[in-house]
Amino acid sequence: MAFANSAISDVIATTIQSRTGEIADNVTKNNAILVKMKEEGNIKTFSGGNVILQELSFQANANAGWYSGYEALPVGAQDVISAAQYDIKQAACPITMSGLEMLQNSGKEEIIDLMESRIKVGESSMANLITQGIYSDGTANGGKQIVGLLTAVSKTPTSGTYGGIDRSAWSFWQNQYQITSGGSASNIQSRMNTLYAKCVRGADHPDLIMADNGYWAFYMSSLQANQRFMDAKLADSGFVTVKFMNSDVVLDGGIGGYAPTNTMYFLNTKYLFLRPHRERNFTTLDPGKRYSVNQDAVVQLLAWAGNLTTSGAQFQGVMADS
Repeated sequence: MAFANSAISDVIATTIQSRTGEIADNVTKNNAILVKMKEEGNIKTFSGGNVILQELSFQANANAGWYSGYEALPVGAQDVISAAQYDIKQAACPITMSGLEMLQNSGKEEIIDLMESRIKVGESSMANLITQGIYSDGTANGGKQIVGLLTAVSKTPTSGTYGGIDRSAWSFWQNQYQITSGGSASNIQSRMNTLYAKCVRGADHPDLIMADNGYWAFYMSSLQANQRFMDAKLADSGFVTVKFMNSDVVLDGGIGGYAPTNTMYFLNTKYLFLRPHRERNFTTLDPGKRYSVNQDAVVQLLAWAGNLTTSGAQFQGVMADS
């Protein structure tokens, strides 16, 4: 089945296709974690394979050591590089128009206006879907959701398998954590100090702290007015943010926030990655126009595939009420 006015349906297709790059960018801007990863250059596409591989260093080179004069140096092969592996997760948002809507919005300008509105809704829906997934454990929708921070930065990091690596067997793959109860404005900073120190190795330190409403309120109440420093980049992007040490503290509560209740994530985004497939990074699926067999309607599918990965779980931390 095809529409009599093929030019109008072509307008629908080209309108969406011309915006796919903008949609990917706007989804990134929707979440402070993705903003920081983008600054690090850690939104990296992959080209194929049945899983996503994230290379990582899991131990030091044992050949490093002191020597004197002509002493022989060790040159044995060293296994120091491995990779975590992540399943490819898929998401889509169909954008539809009925034949009646096309007739009611006759003319290219009207069609474009209507499509722009629906694309923006689809864009927001995909942004919220990815953001929700970033905080998830990956089990929603029968395990089809991306594996987010609930698993990557776990409250029980000494057990379970993440990225194909057994955490009970490999301590380098265990994130830092501080599980407490009875949080308040009077103790929030001391607890943050403790967890922050656990996540530091030399120049490596958390650069982003994501807080829910409760922990955000405790931290804000603990600050004096002249201590509230904002990060210009994140503030310019529209995020409510203050500083702790060298980290941006961002509220991800409010309306539609997905941070778990009474939780703060201490993230080093240098070791976090969003890995979309290069052919499914908020792009339209072929064929561009899909027609219903028994309906007067046309559909465009906006699609994404990939996962959230990490190469350094030990540099991430979580503070939460028990």
